[in-house]
Amino acid sequence: MTDVAVVGFSQAPHERRTSGTTNGVEMLVPIFREVFAATGLSKRDIGFWCSGSSDYLAGRAFSFISAIDALGAVPPITESHVEADAAWALYEAYLKIRTGEADTALVYGFGKSSAGDLRRILALQLDPYLVAPLWPDSVSIAGLQARLGIEAGLWSERDMAQVAMRSRRDAADNPAAQLAKSADVDELLAQPYLADPLRVHDCAPITDGAAVVVLANADRACNIVENPAWITGFEHRVDSGQLGGRDLTTSPSTSAAAKAAGADGVEVAELHAPFTHQELLLRAAIGLSDSVRINPSGGALAGNPMFAAGLTRIGEAATQIMRGTARKTLGHATSGPALQQNLICVMEGRA
Repeated sequence: MTDVAVVGFSQAPHERRTSGTTNGVEMLVPIFREVFAATGLSKRDIGFWCSGSSDYLAGRAFSFISAIDALGAVPPITESHVEADAAWALYEAYLKIRTGEADTALVYGFGKSSAGDLRRILALQLDPYLVAPLWPDSVSIAGLQARLGIEAGLWSERDMAQVAMRSRRDAADNPAAQLAKSADVDELLAQPYLADPLRVHDCAPITDGAAVVVLANADRACNIVENPAWITGFEHRVDSGQLGGRDLTTSPSTSAAAKAAGADGVEVAELHAPFTHQELLLRAAIGLSDSVRINPSGGALAGNPMFAAGLTRIGEAATQIMRGTARKTLGHATSGPALQQNLICVMEGRA
């Protein structure tokens, strides 16, 4: 099977609220244009298209069909879709190229979180019989997880605030970031609780946005970009969806995915952690040392476009290799309540 590399990445600005419809076309057209200009490719050069989005978020059935307007009717395309973060669409596209069914692929994800009550929408992913009818919102569930970790001595509120401070500081260098305002730890800890022990800075903001990643096989990659980010490991694992059926202070699925993907020795890790304590949990689960740079883009705490944030983490990690600033990086995506599902993509550069 052929090797696969990331050869292009672009993202829309992360905004609290955007105008237009929920089909994503307005966000996608500019970043398609940008990634084509950067790679020298055109629509006719793409062998496979795959997207990630959610009808629940858009509030209508088959919303992803409307987004295809951003691709155009000509030329005819081979296309697929996942009702999930586009990081999982990237995995599908990766397999298409690995098995020789395509030589290039374009993967995109989009979400307009401001269109509805996100905390209520995410409750729909819970057990539909016993949990979802109670409407426990996503922030409150994360608060339970954070409290368990604090009581177990795994992290403190100050540790969490330090994550937020570093995230906002690093986001200052990311033109797409939604939040980049710096603040010291004591200032953050003086703020009121949103869902004890979580404060506003502990939670990813409501974000409208989109992202696109281009993949290519070994024959095409080096002709598209000077330093392709070669995918050397790509794994997805799942923990129980029952909140009482697993230890919320650990993430066995992340540990298993990281081990299978070969995460040892990474220099940069882009972790999809929508809450500050989850970054601390993920770092421990993957076994990242203090020398590993975490979320130099600012991460999800600086902008969390639903159904594109995980793809963005992989794109940001790949960019470090394509720019020549790192040799081995890791991109992580999560889905479900309290880090239920976790995907790890490890990429490396070649001399």
